[in-house]
Amino acid sequence: MAEEQKPLSEREMEVIRLVAEGATNRQIARELVISVNTVKIHLRNIFAKLNVQSRTEAALYAVREGWVAVAPPTVEAEAAAEAVEEEPVERISLAKRITFVVAALLVFVVAFFPQTGVTAPSSEVFNDFTNRPAARGQSAVRFEISRWVGRAQMPTPRERLAVVIHEDKIYAIAGDTPGGVTGVVEIYDPDDNTWAIGTPKPTPVSNVAATVLDDLIYVPGGYTSAGEVITTTEVYDPANDTWDTTAPLPAPLCAYAIATIDGKIYVFGGWDGDSYIASVYEYDPQEDDWTAKTAMSTARGFAAAGVVEDKIYVVGGYNGTTEFALCEEYDPAKDNGTGVPWTIKAPMSVGRGGLGVTVVGKNLYAVGGGWQSYLTHNERYNPGTNTWANFETPITAEWRNLGVAATEAKIYAIGGYSSDYLSDNQEYQALFHLYLPTAP
Repeated sequence: MAEEQKPLSEREMEVIRLVAEGATNRQIARELVISVNTVKIHLRNIFAKLNVQSRTEAALYAVREGWVAVAPPTVEAEAAAEAVEEEPVERISLAKRITFVVAALLVFVVAFFPQTGVTAPSSEVFNDFTNRPAARGQSAVRFEISRWVGRAQMPTPRERLAVVIHEDKIYAIAGDTPGGVTGVVEIYDPDDNTWAIGTPKPTPVSNVAATVLDDLIYVPGGYTSAGEVITTTEVYDPANDTWDTTAPLPAPLCAYAIATIDGKIYVFGGWDGDSYIASVYEYDPQEDDWTAKTAMSTARGFAAAGVVEDKIYVVGGYNGTTEFALCEEYDPAKDNGTGVPWTIKAPMSVGRGGLGVTVVGKNLYAVGGGWQSYLTHNERYNPGTNTWANFETPITAEWRNLGVAATEAKIYAIGGYSSDYLSDNQEYQALFHLYLPTAP
């Protein structure tokens, strides 16, 4: 007896109807306000439940079962079926879309339905720590917005990289590329809008972050091309374009948040190779040693951190199943065994994993992020009022594992992942300087 077919959920029915109407994954995500990856998961479940192996078969099934109302094909629709478009910016009307699909399906059934051997789509994401293989045929959804402007693109498209600013130059270090994990160092000069090449990091890694201490750039841990999480801490000297090592982390770690305050480095959460953790480690350069500090309230990786005055704010994150909107304030001065160093602050409007965080003035800026949510905006946090406000994003839908750094008035959001590995270098005017003439 044939196995009984499992019914589709309400959400899966919404997805298959849109598939039958000719919508792309990105258009479905936009319509249902979910991420592209979530659409892919729904499609895999639909394929399994319907015992089909392609979008076309699934669409045909929906039409045959009457899940989609079909208008009679017209001469205009048949002519449209001969045209080929990769992915239209605007979706055509429902009636035209359905007739287009039906005409295409009829051609498919006549010519190819008797054949077998169609390959089912494979999972495109191996795990939380890499997005390879990356052949997508789609591109990030970008918008021209007043305060954002595209600058010279990073030479090596990549995500899961470390980005940090030092003496008005931005350093993009290591990360994951279409060709694999890299140690490349590329240096951006905002003044003349050019990139230069630095000495590569000796140990290529991804899922890392960086911070500056005493004119040196520290890059702890990381995730290697072999899938190993390491303890190695490598230090880059921008003045001499050289690398050195310092005390290793107490445990293997990647996908952490990092910040420097009062001459010490703090690493928050991450993945240790077995699980997401809540641990906090403090590095003292005078002792060249790491010390465990009071853990966060929630174990997570892919969070980001920024310093405002004498506090560190750890924002967002992801634990493999849940994205967090959480914002926690850490006060190192109170982490002395008797005080309470952690305070829960107002959360963001949405969960953000793989976001970038930077500080301009006394405000914290959270850019991008999202495994499950549909990115529509970025957010700005004011610690003085404990409030968040939205600000525009140049890339929508998905944009995660990017690097973010800031000058005195501008934010630079570099690289990341949005259906493919990005080389974007987006500049945001966070503050405007107003020069008033002096009286004669």
